[in-house]
Amino acid sequence: MTATTLKEKARDDFKRALLQTTRALSAQPNVEVSFGGDQATVQGVQAKIPLPARVLDRAAALIARGESDGAALWLAHHDAGAHARLNPKGHEAQAVFSALEKTRVEAIGARALKGVGDNLAASLEKRLSEKGLAALDASAAAVLLPDVAALLLRQRLTGRDHPPAAEAMMAAHADAVEAMAGRSLDALAAAADLDDQEAFATLARAVIRDLDLDDEEGAEPGDDASEQQDDADDDNADESENDDSGVADQPEDQPAEAGEAQQEEPEATEQDLDASDDEDDGAVENAKISAQRVDRSGDVGMPYTAYTTEFDEIAEAAELCEEEELVRLRRSLDRQLENFHAVVARLANKLQRKLLAQQNRSWEFDLDEGVLDAARLARVVVDPMQPLSFKREREQDFRDTVVTLLIDNSGSMRGRPISIAAVCADILARTLERCSVKVEILGFTTRAWKGGRAREKWVSDGRPAHPGRLNDLRHVIYKSADAPWRRARNSLGLMMKEGLLKENIDGEALLWAHRRLLGRPEARRILMVISDGAPVDDTTSSANGGAYLERHLREVIAQVETRSPVELLAIGIGHDVTRYYRRAVTIFDVEQLGGAMVDKLAELFDEEPSADGRSAPQRRRA
Repeated sequence: MTATTLKEKARDDFKRALLQTTRALSAQPNVEVSFGGDQATVQGVQAKIPLPARVLDRAAALIARGESDGAALWLAHHDAGAHARLNPKGHEAQAVFSALEKTRVEAIGARALKGVGDNLAASLEKRLSEKGLAALDASAAAVLLPDVAALLLRQRLTGRDHPPAAEAMMAAHADAVEAMAGRSLDALAAAADLDDQEAFATLARAVIRDLDLDDEEGAEPGDDASEQQDDADDDNADESENDDSGVADQPEDQPAEAGEAQQEEPEATEQDLDASDDEDDGAVENAKISAQRVDRSGDVGMPYTAYTTEFDEIAEAAELCEEEELVRLRRSLDRQLENFHAVVARLANKLQRKLLAQQNRSWEFDLDEGVLDAARLARVVVDPMQPLSFKREREQDFRDTVVTLLIDNSGSMRGRPISIAAVCADILARTLERCSVKVEILGFTTRAWKGGRAREKWVSDGRPAHPGRLNDLRHVIYKSADAPWRRARNSLGLMMKEGLLKENIDGEALLWAHRRLLGRPEARRILMVISDGAPVDDTTSSANGGAYLERHLREVIAQVETRSPVELLAIGIGHDVTRYYRRAVTIFDVEQLGGAMVDKLAELFDEEPSADGRSAPQRRRA
């Protein structure tokens, strides 16, 4: 055997060993194990673990075993039903709750088997290194909180030191977390039986409360006051839903043109409602604003506005990063998704064949003028009295089309979701360009966590009631519609840059992308939104009400879907976007993103739009 063959055989043997070990450690012989992705995932009795590295040195083997062991322990010791039942409602609270649960599960294996603990430590070190959490600035404390809390609990449960990749993060943030939740973490670590998930969850909720994150649940399950508050919140949510549906059902002949409706911003109005602001400046300034401080009573009917737009930013990707770093980030992106790239390319080729079939050209022959038909020159040679024959290409029916991909660049997309979104956008842009369909790739996030300079201005102005949006927008142009794919390829690597992904204000991002499309000369305009959650900006929600951003998003979607020539569709990653968008699909495995994007675009191209640019479903709604 050659050296290459021996290496491949060793890798195959290692994969079989991982498969058997996963089944044995999970105590579920019927578990289905597959390989793929860069982190282990579990769904039901299906476990997907990363492919082992091609060069299987000791470090690579430990990482692969750690991912496999983590998936097996999750299958053996985690009850998804109990987790869903006990999970708090707040976004940040859920992140901490899940991180603590993962630590519990892995600690069971690490305490029982030293080798499993070593494997888990190696995979944890790799994950933390790839996240680059130490590079985030102090304003990102809320994003780091789940990792910090989990590492503090891990140290208590297993006695193991923090991974080297986490040293800077722990030095910066561990003391603050210890001061707030040290006692509850001690109680959590002292739990007699780690196998009791419900008892552990009860103690974990105490940690979350100490961190000031247990927003809407606020008490143990079964607490009457908590349940009454939940019912009241549900009633408010229902009223907000009814208000939103009223916007969506506005008649077509209501005044205001599509373009004007998007470009005019509502003016701020004075409200005589009481604001529930925290008078303690220090408490507000420590970036601990949480959803439990949201006043839901005053947000219904408030017009959407921005407190100030002077700090908002629309930037080309090249303006936010040096060219050399863009190239490096792009190479890293390609390496991470080498196998996935080929899968999406095959799907995109199917779409290309479909589009090219719609653009088949035909010729008219035997004309008196046009392009000389060389195939019929033989007739002139045989009979010089025969006239020359000309041909002309028949005008194609395929309408000029532009597609905009609007990608959520929020912090929750960090890791594999944003990587896959970037690669899918890249491949689709290249494919559609070959079919004479122009593609624009845009991203949206904020410049800061939990409010930026706009919030500082609001504070300095005395915190007037109901200020509107209090964060600074950052809209990124990765590829403009007129830029060729080869020039914009590296720009997509910016999505991998640590510190870029922060919060998401979807309504204004959708308006921005929509306005850009309205200015395009193409006859057909398509806007595809890719997101993994509802709009989130805690500062804005705290000052205006919990449904403020979501209601604005619904209003914008209703305007675009009912009055605009732009065809709108959305893909939600683990988030039900069908409650917002009429044409939408929700996926629960990010690996399905490429197929979903191709399928939805194929459906649109199968529909023939009318002369006004609207598709058949839009005409039926009108």
